[in-house]
Amino acid sequence: MVAARVHFQEEMARLEEQTLESLDLVVTTLDRTLEALEHHDVELAAIVVGDGDRLDGRFIEVHQSLLSLLALQAPVASDLRVIAALLHVIQHAERMGDQCVNTAKLIPLTGHEPPRDEALMGMVGRMGRLARSEVQQARQAFRLRDVALAEDLVRQDAEINALNRDCFRRAVEIGTDADLREWAMTMMLIARAMERIGDNAVDVGEQVAFVVTGLFREFSDASRDSR
Repeated sequence: MVAARVHFQEEMARLEEQTLESLDLVVTTLDRTLEALEHHDVELAAIVVGDGDRLDGRFIEVHQSLLSLLALQAPVASDLRVIAALLHVIQHAERMGDQCVNTAKLIPLTGHEPPRDEALMGMVGRMGRLARSEVQQARQAFRLRDVALAEDLVRQDAEINALNRDCFRRAVEIGTDADLREWAMTMMLIARAMERIGDNAVDVGEQVAFVVTGLFREFSDASRDSR
């Protein structure tokens, strides 16, 4: 009985580590995505798209292993909370990876040397850096079971949401040049993808609070509160 319990705890620790490593993969993928966007590097964007299967594979592997653990063991309440939270976290990591891939797919669509507006480009880049910071902070909060650190994600997410609205206004006012307007519409889609990455990072933070307290609650919705 003791040996079975030890094995269960070791498997739990392994799956949590794999889940947190998936957030590291998101950060790496986001870095490549933002670099491809900044330099209009179509080849790097293609690499991001090609690597999308890595996060999908990690999601399937960890998800199935967690479900198997539930089926074969009888976890106590605290362990059950961790397993439930990890199922959510790995899904959010997979969604964040999808947003990176979606962004990378948009980069070639703007043409060989598209026109660009530096103000709009700067806002989108800032959103990407904030999203990256949120993913890293969400990972740290989960690893440390730090609810205060998790709740602080809302602060960064509020800035991303505000920047997303600024991007929309800038795109609408960008002028009459057709090529520039088309580029701006693409940037709006990319800004939305960065906002979604931030939202998923907040969702990971909410799982930290669930693991620690046993109660699920949504953190304050910064996008709604600031309107």
